[in-house]
Amino acid sequence: MNDLKTTIPDLTYLFIRNTDRVHYQASVAELVEYAIVNREGNLSDTGALSADTGRFTGRLPADRYIVRDEVTEDTVWWGNVNQPLSETSFEFLFEQVGVYFNDRNIFVRDGIAGADTNHSIGIRTITETAYQNIFAHNLFIRPAAFDPTARPEWSVLAAPGYTCTQPEALGLHHGNFVVISFKRKVVLIAGTGYTGEIKKSIFSVLNYTLPLNKRVLSMHCAANTDGHGHTALFFGLSGTGKTTLSADKGRMLIGDDEHGWDNNGVFNFEGGCYAKCIGLDENKEPEIFRAVRFGALIENINFFPGTRVPNYDDVSKTENTRVAYPIHHVSGGVASGRASAPKNIFFLTADAFGVIPPVSLLSTAQAMYHFMSGYTAKIAGTEEGISEPRAVFSACFGEAFLPLHPSRYAELLKDRLVAGKIDVWLINTGWIAGPYGIGRRIKLRYTRSIIQAALSGTLKESTFRIHPIFRLRYPTSCPDVPDAVLDPIQLWPDEQAYYAQASQLAKLFHANFKKFAKEVSDEVLAAAPVAMESAFPI
Repeated sequence: MNDLKTTIPDLTYLFIRNTDRVHYQASVAELVEYAIVNREGNLSDTGALSADTGRFTGRLPADRYIVRDEVTEDTVWWGNVNQPLSETSFEFLFEQVGVYFNDRNIFVRDGIAGADTNHSIGIRTITETAYQNIFAHNLFIRPAAFDPTARPEWSVLAAPGYTCTQPEALGLHHGNFVVISFKRKVVLIAGTGYTGEIKKSIFSVLNYTLPLNKRVLSMHCAANTDGHGHTALFFGLSGTGKTTLSADKGRMLIGDDEHGWDNNGVFNFEGGCYAKCIGLDENKEPEIFRAVRFGALIENINFFPGTRVPNYDDVSKTENTRVAYPIHHVSGGVASGRASAPKNIFFLTADAFGVIPPVSLLSTAQAMYHFMSGYTAKIAGTEEGISEPRAVFSACFGEAFLPLHPSRYAELLKDRLVAGKIDVWLINTGWIAGPYGIGRRIKLRYTRSIIQAALSGTLKESTFRIHPIFRLRYPTSCPDVPDAVLDPIQLWPDEQAYYAQASQLAKLFHANFKKFAKEVSDEVLAAAPVAMESAFPI
């Protein structure tokens, strides 16, 4: 490992006083060596480090809290998403985690979130394991130079080995927790080794500070560009194809998950990507597949027996297998992390009900409605207890990371749409010709062709129809896509069954949007689908 006699930052403000076992800004090679020696993981055949995150293989929304104090009291959207924790409880946990670090090897890394220096924040990430530090190296922007004597604005303490022994007394549900203090500018992550908690905590921080203090629209989206000012944004929840569709060999990737949008354009929050690995195939997703090399971190995958070849189809550990890699692992990425304002925005939904058109062109009011709805669907087999398609609504396609009310983000989006000539498209990457179990998932090559046609402007030249229930304008033709694929109604063998299913989903949209009714205009409310009592439209 690195020479521990080199300058080590003062960590006493984090209750860490023993610096004899601190590894500061260790190289990826050093971290990989440490991880292997200490049995945190193994190398794959391509040189990527494969690690197991332990008991938890995904985020734990029910165990995420924000400290309720004079800073957050009147600004945070309190509720199930943003659960309050007292200052007293936080201070106790803060000291406990810091003291916990004193007795073990720890890894300290300084990085940046936000490619635009007008809006960026410095982050010091302290991790208990080497693989977590590789993640921080890959996902945060790597500074050209660093000063260990300077204190970054925010600190993240990630201690998977620490659990609280008295959770209920402190206002926690369990011994594991994620707590954000905007007053202290500290994030505590304990009891879980899942690295996604690190990046999403900082995303939540930016989702609070940028819209509130700088009127920058923070977004859970991927972004790419062609280098000539034709930027595109891809919003979508997990499993909708956000990372896959933005990693286009014909375009340059800005980032795959988190961005800001100000008056000067779009900028990446991160320095890398955190992509799902399930079913990863070189032919379908060549850019991501080839990014899994030395320096990348793959999580919770299994190897083919007797080899170090990852079996991306094996979901025995979890369906949420992941790979974290720096942005330069993708050829043709935008090194600066910045680009002009978008000309096209894509809302991605994996509709397992099989009733949403493969592509629709939205009005501004419809864009706000579907942005605040954030619809996709879960299918049978993805979670215990799900036996049929289940609608999922996540405001702004990232409700779990929104400290502010969703209407704040929607209004910022509206301002951007009104100010520019921007086309907003709703893309169904899910099922057609019937619901999950009966119909089929639309082919990836068709979706790619639809997006290419939208980006080139040819899709707008098509004849459009208006959907009788969702009132969406959808094209009747698109290059390299069969006309029948574009019409969701005609593909179903039973038209009556189609309208019944579509009406069912429309009612779910209505039920979900009731909580926003008081914060939006009548025009946005009028963009809702029409739920029909009869099977056929009148």
